[in-house]
Amino acid sequence: MTRLTARRLPVHQGPAAWNAILPDQPPPDPLAKDTAADLVIVGAGFAGLSAALRFHQLEPTSRITVLDAGRLAEGAAGRNSGFMIDLPHDLTSDDYAGSGDDREMIVLNRKAIAFAQDAVDQFAIDPNFFDPVGKVNGAAGAQAQAHNESYARHLAHLGERCEMLDAQQMQDLTGSGHYAGGLYTPGTVMLQPAGYIRGLGDGLRDLGVRLYENSPVTGITKAKGGAWQVETPAASVTADRVILTVNGHLESFGFERGRLMQLFLFATMTAELDANAQKVLGGQTRWGVTPSDPMGTTLRRIDSTQGGHRIVTRTCAVLSPGMRPSSRDLDRAISVMRRKFDQRFPALRGYPMEYQWSGHLCLSRNGVSVMRELEPGLFAGCVQNGLGTARGTLTGIGAAELAHGTESDVTRHFGEQPRPSLLPPRPVRETAANAFLRWKEWQARDD
Repeated sequence: MTRLTARRLPVHQGPAAWNAILPDQPPPDPLAKDTAADLVIVGAGFAGLSAALRFHQLEPTSRITVLDAGRLAEGAAGRNSGFMIDLPHDLTSDDYAGSGDDREMIVLNRKAIAFAQDAVDQFAIDPNFFDPVGKVNGAAGAQAQAHNESYARHLAHLGERCEMLDAQQMQDLTGSGHYAGGLYTPGTVMLQPAGYIRGLGDGLRDLGVRLYENSPVTGITKAKGGAWQVETPAASVTADRVILTVNGHLESFGFERGRLMQLFLFATMTAELDANAQKVLGGQTRWGVTPSDPMGTTLRRIDSTQGGHRIVTRTCAVLSPGMRPSSRDLDRAISVMRRKFDQRFPALRGYPMEYQWSGHLCLSRNGVSVMRELEPGLFAGCVQNGLGTARGTLTGIGAAELAHGTESDVTRHFGEQPRPSLLPPRPVRETAANAFLRWKEWQARDD
């Protein structure tokens, strides 16, 4: 008999702001009685819901059950920055380029974006939640400009289009005089991530997918030669096939222990900008800026169609192998983000922040995902390397295709990847990594 017991459940600091600024959802529907399915998916984020949709496309009459520990868009799917990026975006590099030829990954990222666009069209998801407007790498100084120029050369080598922006163009876009320049790339989709995920969940329910919230999976058991039994506190689901789309919580179920880097990033969102604040700020009402240095500060401005006129600031990273961010880490990050917001928007200095939160990322040292069959009938679409919207969509698609027995460019790509590399033992891992992250954060303090 195989018995997998969840050692821990997701823990978050602060609200999922993208979800909080949308209208309330209907009451949750937790799993309340034992049932059976053809496929059980654990996790209802980008990977899990994409897996459900892809499997339904392959087997329209199949019984699909999705279980999530919380509410839709309350976990990582409602805590990211909402960038669905098509181009290379290696967070461990100095300029996102990484190493090697990225053409295959670009093709796959665009496949994920096209899959999501099809879902938006099929389920009539509000197009304001899926805005193919592109993004800008902002540069605050000479070193940051050098990062942008290096990345632009990498993109030119790949035959990808980009455009350098000067300081005035950056101010016209953002209303901020902080940036010396920027690098615009057109392929990124700017999401209202909670709105997209909720729309995807509603569409799947209309297709007959059973989606149970507030139903944390505490254990998974398989008798020899039998089906898998997926257990929650109230009831269980029996199925021949199970897909885990739990990102870093794959480690909680006993897989890839000592090989996954569990990081938390932090963010704040302003109260709604009043008419005077909007006038003083100027700039456009929707934009997204990632830092030229991956350890810098990400900014989003959204408008009333996405949850109100607001600015999101995201920065600071902490490695936490226990997958539990501390209130001290959040408090420090809030202070840093307050300074960075005021630095960029001095006319709005001290403007109230309505929401502050942490979001969980999972990275592997060698940049690989875990999208494979773990045991007969048990599959994973996990480890998104900080690229959860696009990479999560891809690994969800791939895990569904593996479970169905379908080969594709997605299954081949991830199937050829090695296992995540081993990490140094604790506590060396935490001490060294967090010291390194603080140093990189200091280097990128103006970005």
